[in-house]
Amino acid sequence: MNMKPIRVISVTSGKGGVGKTNVVANLAVQLQKLGSQVLVLDGDFGLANLNIVMGLDAKATISDVVSGDKDLSDIILTGPHGVRVIPASSGIFRMTQLSLAEKTILMERLEAAPVPFDTLIIDTGAGINSDVAYLNAAATEVLVVATPEPTSIADAYALMKVMSQEYRVKRFKLLVNMVDDAREALSVYNNLMTVSDRFLNIHIDFLGHILDDKRVSQSVMARKVVCEAWPDTPASRCFEAVAKTLRESPAKSELTGNVQFFWRTLLNEVSL
Repeated sequence: MNMKPIRVISVTSGKGGVGKTNVVANLAVQLQKLGSQVLVLDGDFGLANLNIVMGLDAKATISDVVSGDKDLSDIILTGPHGVRVIPASSGIFRMTQLSLAEKTILMERLEAAPVPFDTLIIDTGAGINSDVAYLNAAATEVLVVATPEPTSIADAYALMKVMSQEYRVKRFKLLVNMVDDAREALSVYNNLMTVSDRFLNIHIDFLGHILDDKRVSQSVMARKVVCEAWPDTPASRCFEAVAKTLRESPAKSELTGNVQFFWRTLLNEVSL
């Protein structure tokens, strides 16, 4: 069993359309380039698309693990730069309504197929529901993705409010996506800090920003991550800088062992 410290980073957002899955894919690749061993879990169990963004065809998904038809080792994909990906299903309603028994089966499959890694990145669904909340609360670090749009800022605040008041998560990382410049990103951060300092007992670390870049949407159409397709484009350079910051910043808490500990925490409803 792998006994190295494991960083479990959930990447989440208050609303859809903020580029969260692109952030996950590109940060995973950039962290892998920097020497991390990255495993990515598509945590949007009912509307998954991470494998598409990363240019991977998933013949089997985590729903097959839950049903018992596949082992975890059967579904893990190898993406750009060796990033490993656990794909989820799309359009299967029952995956959005997993029972405790099904989660237990999933945990058993995960325990039976240990995979060496030191960084687990979870691409959660957008919004606030029980699955998103559990995934965020079970992680060692919660990375919130927002854009300068007022609705995105409001929803990011709402997400952090729920996570802090209902799940006792008190520390968040903020990444501001699709900005014109660094000043715009800092404005979003300052706005969130001002409100949270007044009404919430939380701490928000500013992780950085990603510039608005047409190459990002072009990479999605090409089913490639932008940092691989266009490594010198402004967005790619931003992803590299954010990955370096993330890698150099120590995790505030760590798990030791393998993925089974993450799921055990999840199934225990984060021991709250």
